[in-house]
Amino acid sequence: MRKKEMIAMLLAGGQGSRLVPLTSDVAKPAIDFGGKYKIIDFPLSNCTNSGVDTVGILTQYRPFLLNAHIGTGSAWDLDSMHGGTAILPPYTTQEGGAWYKGTANAIYQNIQYIDRYDPDHVLILSGDHIYKMDYNKMLKQHKEEGADVTIAALSVSLEEAKRFGIMNVKDENIIYEFEEKPEKPKSNLAEANMDLLNENNNLNLYKGDWKIYTSGEPKGAAYFGKNANIENSMAVDGCEVYGSIENTVLFPGVIVEEGAVVKNSVLFPNVKIGKGVILDRVIVGENTNVLSGTHIGDATIKVIPQNKTIK
Repeated sequence: MRKKEMIAMLLAGGQGSRLVPLTSDVAKPAIDFGGKYKIIDFPLSNCTNSGVDTVGILTQYRPFLLNAHIGTGSAWDLDSMHGGTAILPPYTTQEGGAWYKGTANAIYQNIQYIDRYDPDHVLILSGDHIYKMDYNKMLKQHKEEGADVTIAALSVSLEEAKRFGIMNVKDENIIYEFEEKPEKPKSNLAEANMDLLNENNNLNLYKGDWKIYTSGEPKGAAYFGKNANIENSMAVDGCEVYGSIENTVLFPGVIVEEGAVVKNSVLFPNVKIGKGVILDRVIVGENTNVLSGTHIGDATIKVIPQNKTIK
């Protein structure tokens, strides 16, 4: 194989316990986000846009839908003969086998894959982080500093740090921090999706200067009926809106029937909202049908699993 300056190892085996019930049948990186994407699209697109053409994807929990989404990697132009994507699940040897036991163990178990490309640098990424980053900038700083390790980090409050961990840098400065675009982490999936409705949001999916790629079958254009009311919302391919949506994100194939009112919510692909339904602060899982006349909503976010009928 051709020697690479840098390859990426993308950790995509997370169970996503904080997103149950949405992750009961799917790995967290395969959760839908931003109207038409899945979470893993963001680090994969960052690799493509940064010129990182070799990505090992370490899967573990409920990998089927994630693997199907990634396919050959062609959606991200990562299907090269001299790199591209490689799905790396846990495996057994003559000595036995086991699940990955954390980040370091997962990388160690795939050292043969890394050695195959003899890279000068290895970029270790999380498959469930939503952000845009030019990895070349981080690599440039890493080389200029002569660092052993460079970690991309955000400055957050101590309370937030309890959720993500704390990094201490020793006086020897062998570990360097790289901070490209500071941004406050979002506390939950609904907040992160609805933040996209703010025209000044830092992620900004509406401009093409750093494109986010995804796979999936194309659908027809979104349609809005003559009595539809749309306010500060996002609706993508294949959506049909005949009722009212406000501060809401609709994924492909969502139908909101006449008389329905949906506010401050996220509706995943192929959700159907019946006539007269009222939803406020609700995440509705993929392929779920909310029957006519249903009312759901209060001060806290409600999560409805996928493939359900709600009445």
